[in-house]
Amino acid sequence: MKRIVVSVTNDLTTDQRVHKVCTTLFNNGFDILLIGRKLKNSQPIVRDYNTLRMKLLFNKGALFYAEYNLRLFFILLFSKKDILLSNDLDTLLANYMASKISKSILVYDSHELFTEVPELIQRPFQQNFWLFIEKHIFPKLKYAYTVNEEIAKIYSDKYKVKVQVIRNIAPLYHNLNISEKFSEIVKGKSKMMILQGSGINMDRGAEEAVEMMQYLSGFVLYIIGSGDVIDTLKSMVEDLNLSKKVFFKDKMPYDNLMEYTKIADLGLSLDKNTNLNYSYSLPNKVFDYIQANTPILASNTKVISKLILSNNIGSITDSHNPKELAKTIENIFLNEQQYSNWCENLKDIAKELNWENESKKLMEIFNSID
Repeated sequence: MKRIVVSVTNDLTTDQRVHKVCTTLFNNGFDILLIGRKLKNSQPIVRDYNTLRMKLLFNKGALFYAEYNLRLFFILLFSKKDILLSNDLDTLLANYMASKISKSILVYDSHELFTEVPELIQRPFQQNFWLFIEKHIFPKLKYAYTVNEEIAKIYSDKYKVKVQVIRNIAPLYHNLNISEKFSEIVKGKSKMMILQGSGINMDRGAEEAVEMMQYLSGFVLYIIGSGDVIDTLKSMVEDLNLSKKVFFKDKMPYDNLMEYTKIADLGLSLDKNTNLNYSYSLPNKVFDYIQANTPILASNTKVISKLILSNNIGSITDSHNPKELAKTIENIFLNEQQYSNWCENLKDIAKELNWENESKKLMEIFNSID
């Protein structure tokens, strides 16, 4: 039985991509150890595979990344392992160094265009630091995959290596009948919109989503998850007197999240084209909406718009103006036939776009490793 040591910088509890990958590998006979970190507010975690969460002295900034990678390096170096699976650029240096010394196989899973996120674009010194690491390690990778074809092409063209694609697709969702009582408590008679994720950060349209609620009657908005702008959004809700229209829920177990997603009438994905990472992103929440059969309103980014329009499962907006967003949403629900068509199409596409199908490509990669 080959042992794979998987590493991430988060606390593991809500990282569905990594959990899906680890579960698939575990169910196919691999021995798995998943390494992350433990925060003050981390929830207990119980998995079929082994996990290890580090308590760090620093939890943000340069000192965090330095401490994390140093401690991760020594854990990887002295752990039993056949394969190291590094998730995103912030774990790659420790994995690369440990793999070279121990002569282990390194696999890299890039969840995004890491160096193009808005938090780094506005901080050129930090961006150049991560670019330096990427440029020195990526060309040496034998096994690498990412979340969609467009990002894979960018990496392949830039570093002249083969980058495969494992999309962050949600597993088949079987609990399609949520109790009427739960629905009544959550949204009452209103139409419900949902914006979910663990990265509700700047330039993801969350502020405009809150502002648009001023112009909508008979609608509620649920923002579920975490991110850099959550406190700002809560202040906006208070200042705009929207506490009866906009509701916040902390990050929660996936099954609970999907109950909210299932009863929502519209799923929002409003990333802005302000950076390459968002322009080419394909967020996992879009696939959650698909599995919940919840029609989607998305901004006109390259990958998401193609997915939605080609499958006719929602609408695309070119605007982030709150008044125009509100008008778009009103028009969506005025066109009952179109909305009904979206719902029917979602049932069909959910049978195709699911982790059960996508994971077959993952196993092809790991089964090909000598």
